[in-house]
Amino acid sequence: MRWHATTILCVRRGEHVVLGGDGQVTLGASIIKSSARKVRRMADGRVIGGFAGSAADGMALFERLEAKLREYGGQLARAAVELAKDWRTDRALRRLEALLLVADREHTFLLSGTGDVIEPDGGAAAIGSGAAAALAAARALLQATDLGPRAIVERALQLAAEICIYTNTQLSFEEIP
Repeated sequence: MRWHATTILCVRRGEHVVLGGDGQVTLGASIIKSSARKVRRMADGRVIGGFAGSAADGMALFERLEAKLREYGGQLARAAVELAKDWRTDRALRRLEALLLVADREHTFLLSGTGDVIEPDGGAAAIGSGAAAALAAARALLQATDLGPRAIVERALQLAAEICIYTNTQLSFEEIP
């Protein structure tokens, strides 16, 4: 799955987790908004997440994930698996064009409509059009510097915005310190 979408990046060092995303919304080859917020807090602030893809679909998936988090007592791993099962098997949900990146103190997961629940290696994960650039920059900064997760996310997303035309520098962040 590859849509022309935003870029969402999550970086963790120990239990300190930061998730950031750019604010660009495109329709075809036109930018129609530059300051959208595609990251949010869930489960009373214990879970952070971001979406890439269709805004309406991303928001619908966030609502479903929040319901699963309530159902499973805030357990992100269980809620993510249950959402992925529903997303893959439900006829209406299968048509949603978005990806989710979610994290809590212990885990980071990439969720897709094909049933993927992937816990990435290396302390960083990214989705969206600029994901490869942001992920490469974040991993390099994690290995070569002592920067905190917030600084890494900010720098990596700025670099992705220089490369990816579907990513801008109007960034928003959520953090679990």
